[in-house]
Amino acid sequence: MYEPIRTKSVHAMADPGDFPHRSREEELDIQLAAHLAALLAVTDELRALAPAADLDDAAEQLSAEVARLRGGLPPVRSAVVSAIHEPHLTALHQRAHALAGRALVVAASRADTAAAILAARRMDAHAGAARLVGAH
Repeated sequence: MYEPIRTKSVHAMADPGDFPHRSREEELDIQLAAHLAALLAVTDELRALAPAADLDDAAEQLSAEVARLRGGLPPVRSAVVSAIHEPHLTALHQRAHALAGRALVVAASRADTAAAILAARRMDAHAGAARLVGAH
């Protein structure tokens, strides 16, 4: 009554060998590098708005961690130039605090002590800075 199907179904599952798989550790490395790179971008923006030696040190440490997680490939960085105003600084510190928190969670889940310590220090620094900037 019906003619048999002679072609492969479009609904069939792909062969597992058709695409690359990453381990959980590789996925966490990628995720941690992304969070730290985003934190580095916010740190660079803060450095442009309110230069400080501790932000310079943090930027270098973040850059080194991102490079380590990416197999030696350094992160792309840009110079940020904009006008300084207090609410913007507070928002940047809050964003940096949140990014550092995300990085801390991922670093803890992959048992990366160095990245976890760096993220925790940045959380503390940005929490304190946001309170100081917001108090003015």
